[in-house]
Amino acid sequence: MTVIVRDSNGAELKDGDSVTLIKDLKVKGSSIVLKRGTMIKNIRLTDDSAEIECRAEKVKDLVLRTEFVKKA
Repeated sequence: MTVIVRDSNGAELKDGDSVTLIKDLKVKGSSIVLKRGTMIKNIRLTDDSAEIECRAEKVKDLVLRTEFVKKA
């Protein structure tokens, strides 16, 4: 069974898509804050439909909740 992953607006996300943050997010375990409007490229889908894996400019391996991103 394939898991359909949707962003905050309901658009379907696929591996390799680019997304934009819709809210400032604090990164757990560090003092880094990812600002609203930050472009995240080349996302990877996980088994959980509410989470995606990605890399931001300052953070190597990052897991984001899909409720905080929109498709770019």
